[in-house]
Amino acid sequence: MRRKAAGMGGKDERGREHVRVAVIGSGFGGLGAAVRLRREGITDFVVLERADSVGGTWRDNSYPGCACDVPSHLYSFSFAPNPDWPRTFSGQPAIRSYLEHVADTFGLRRHIRLNSEVRMARWDADELHWEIETSAGDLTADVVVSATGPLSDPKMPEIPGLAEFPGKVFHSARWDHDYDLRGKRVAMIGTGASAIQIVPAIAPQVEHLTLFQRTPPWVMPRTDRAITAVERWLHRQLPFTRAARRGLLWGIRELQVSAFTKRPNQLGLIESLAKANMARSIKDPALRAKLTPSYRIGCKRILLSSEYYPALARPDVDLVASGLKEIRGSVLVAADGTETEVDAIIFGTGFHVTDMPIADRVVGADGQTLADAWKDGMQALRGATAAGFPNWMTIIGPNTGLGNSSMILMIESQLTYMADYLRQLALLGGSGLGGKVALGARPSAVIQWNRQVQARMERTVWNTGGCTSWYLDAQGRNTTVWPGTTGEFRRETRTVDLAEYEVVRVRERERVPAAVAAAAAPKPRRSRGGAVGAGAAPLPGALPQDPPPATAGGAPSASNAGGAELDAEGAA
Repeated sequence: MRRKAAGMGGKDERGREHVRVAVIGSGFGGLGAAVRLRREGITDFVVLERADSVGGTWRDNSYPGCACDVPSHLYSFSFAPNPDWPRTFSGQPAIRSYLEHVADTFGLRRHIRLNSEVRMARWDADELHWEIETSAGDLTADVVVSATGPLSDPKMPEIPGLAEFPGKVFHSARWDHDYDLRGKRVAMIGTGASAIQIVPAIAPQVEHLTLFQRTPPWVMPRTDRAITAVERWLHRQLPFTRAARRGLLWGIRELQVSAFTKRPNQLGLIESLAKANMARSIKDPALRAKLTPSYRIGCKRILLSSEYYPALARPDVDLVASGLKEIRGSVLVAADGTETEVDAIIFGTGFHVTDMPIADRVVGADGQTLADAWKDGMQALRGATAAGFPNWMTIIGPNTGLGNSSMILMIESQLTYMADYLRQLALLGGSGLGGKVALGARPSAVIQWNRQVQARMERTVWNTGGCTSWYLDAQGRNTTVWPGTTGEFRRETRTVDLAEYEVVRVRERERVPAAVAAAAAPKPRRSRGGAVGAGAAPLPGALPQDPPPATAGGAPSASNAGGAELDAEGAA
């Protein structure tokens, strides 16, 4: 009997391809969702990726010096431990290689559709499924999991005269590797996480570098080092050492959370350490004054670098402590009137975080886009589901960001929630989804969840620290960060509470409280969940019979040149 290709669930009533689940994006969130779907025994899904390769933000951000500010052994999936991270804080090539290898090891390639940008997703209230238009064709899906991530679409400021600038212009997340910076006069706009890595990386190459700073960041030393061969051997041969290392990294960060969320005044000691870090490299009192923030540390993202301040002390690097106001030909004019002539401009001005572009492309049950629904601020039940958008889930949704730990922990918690959501749908649909059942967040539940989150946010350093950050939306609300520990979030997303949802059936064409609809049904199977920070704890369930590629548990594939070999542990 001829076997159906993965992700080919059949046809809808109009002859279009139909799948059970469509995942948007192939970064950590999208690949993690794909692994979890297979663990749950679901193979009828596709991963829609707009680019020509997987990797998400770690594919797009390839600028010089790009690296992670979370320790490698914590910035990886618990179900895909990597004993061979090359450094304690790994660089972009190693992380991207790790994601490529995850795709290979877990047999995800057959599900991934590259060069398939989602142009529009509309909820069909009659058929109870999503109609998805992509650059590679149309399809329908019972459930959509959006894993586009908040750091996927660069934000370019509107600067008068920018269009007439005669030199080279690009964003840090769209680095032009064909442009040679050597011998050029370069302007770096912004002092965020990307800029503090770019500045020391390019300063020795360019003729002159000018950094435009609106607000100085707090910068702590980055204690990066090569992981020794002995350490890597131990982590391969004795997995508990790897798990212990991960658990320790996680535990330290969990203990730090209360200072950010409840007692910001305790962060004064950290400020002193940051000032000492600056003083070691910046001897000029005037420059130190420009680089010293006036807000509480932690209010904006704390940055890690041991090279940033030494780079600013170079004679061929200037700091303009003022934002860019306008451009006149090749001359950049700051808000304080400073003029600088340059050959190239690099924007390190962040991303569309609180106004994610995917929201403009999603049309819900009432014909309203997600962007319209969120015009007064993003809000989603447990960071995952939005009222009016049935069978739609977001990975790294509103208020799931972190200020001091690994987002992979939050992603895995959301994957657990996604898995239970799909189990509940299958239970409510009887013989399976088949477009017969939809499960949507109740507006009252979304409002209540958001009120609780915002109430907790009031005393956090992100709201009280005296700064304006990308954590805040246009209304000044923090719709980005989670005001608690990753352990708390794991508990809040372990299972779906049906009292927070309503179910719609095709035959009834009416909304029924999900708890009522499921009252007479047997409980769905619950699979085991691992503890946060448990290191090598595998995800629940088992992979389907399709064998993964031979790279699982063996030698690293060719795409793994960065040293991200995976264990077979948790991979089969």
